[in-house]
Amino acid sequence: MFENLSEKLERSFKLLKGEGRITEINVAETLKDVRRALLDADVNYKVAKKFTDAVKEKAMGQDVLKSLKPGQLMVKIVHDELALLMGGAATDVNLKGSPAVILMSGLQGSGKTTFSGKLASMLKSKRGKNPLLVACDVYRPAAIEQLRILGEQIGVPVYSEDGNLNPVQIARNAVSEARNTGKDLVIVDTAGRLAIDEQMMQEIKAIKDAVKPQEILFVVDAMTGQDAVNTAKEFNDRLDFDGVVLTKLDGDTRGGAALSIRSVVDKPIKFVGTGEKMDALDVFHPDRMADRILGMGDIVSLVEKAQEQFDEEEARRIQRRLAKNQFDFNDFIGQIQQIKKMGNLKDLASMIPGVGKMMKNINVDDNAFKNIEAIIHSMTPDERSNPALLNGSRRLRIAKGSGTNVQEVNKLIKQFDETRRMMRTITTSKGNKKAQAFRR
Repeated sequence: MFENLSEKLERSFKLLKGEGRITEINVAETLKDVRRALLDADVNYKVAKKFTDAVKEKAMGQDVLKSLKPGQLMVKIVHDELALLMGGAATDVNLKGSPAVILMSGLQGSGKTTFSGKLASMLKSKRGKNPLLVACDVYRPAAIEQLRILGEQIGVPVYSEDGNLNPVQIARNAVSEARNTGKDLVIVDTAGRLAIDEQMMQEIKAIKDAVKPQEILFVVDAMTGQDAVNTAKEFNDRLDFDGVVLTKLDGDTRGGAALSIRSVVDKPIKFVGTGEKMDALDVFHPDRMADRILGMGDIVSLVEKAQEQFDEEEARRIQRRLAKNQFDFNDFIGQIQQIKKMGNLKDLASMIPGVGKMMKNINVDDNAFKNIEAIIHSMTPDERSNPALLNGSRRLRIAKGSGTNVQEVNKLIKQFDETRRMMRTITTSKGNKKAQAFRR
């Protein structure tokens, strides 16, 4: 997402390269390119004009700091305005209530059902909630079954009433059920249509009146561009929702909806869906998204994802094994499994400053670890725990068992040895510094 916009904005800033001062002429030339880049990204034209006018007002006449060039100062101004355009700061969901009720709204195909499951999983694992999912899409039997399957995957019960075609009654009964069974969160998945119609609007408004939700979220497919913004405005006029969820941001989308929707409906983007897996859901941080749009990466999010997967006790265990030169293939494959849990490899790489641009045309296969895992799993337990045993005949057997060749096995063992040596050097260096500091 935003790759084309990032590239075009970078070209725009090059117009200021070598200038000693920001002037009305070079600002006008740069902002003309910036506005064109935003429109190409499917940003609402009124939003694009308002944005560039705000940047111009802040940029005009500012002397360049001694350590900066005009292009760098303009990047900072654009970054701050982009973050402001998308909301400025992350906005939390309202979970007050006994139980708290979250109502989903949106068109058919926007990803409401999948998002309902993802949100239940996130709030259960990260916020300690005890959720109940509610199937109120009575017109599409597959939606009820889909929600049940998702509920089983994440260990969350799903409330549905076979044969009942009254979604208002189902939602009301579900809240009572949650109260009686000690659930502190109810997530109501509602029906959508292929287009906005009066019946759908009346129905979801009736559900809202019946269960009085603490939070109404509008789920929208980011790949629909400006249509997403227009739909959001119509829903907001009728429902006065509390926040927006952008799904399918991992797809081939120009990102205009993310940049326009806050300005048009004056409601925050609260979550973004970044894949099909149940953990592919992120809280939306406008400042971090601005970093990524401008090619600055998103180290904070990368560190947060790592912290979610790597617990302190495991890190200390690995550190001790490295210090004693006991790090083996069992530890190695354990680290690979944790990295895989962090998400899509290309998305992770794009969070590192400068790397996203380099990887624009590189296809990163999420099965990149497949051969490595096959090789390690083809080793005996003794070989995994004692890599020194891996002589020529053993390597040939492992290659045949893993469907690879001896060269790939040799390459992996060499990479493993180099990784272990590097990690041990770092660990030993840190240990020596701590010891010196203690002696002082």
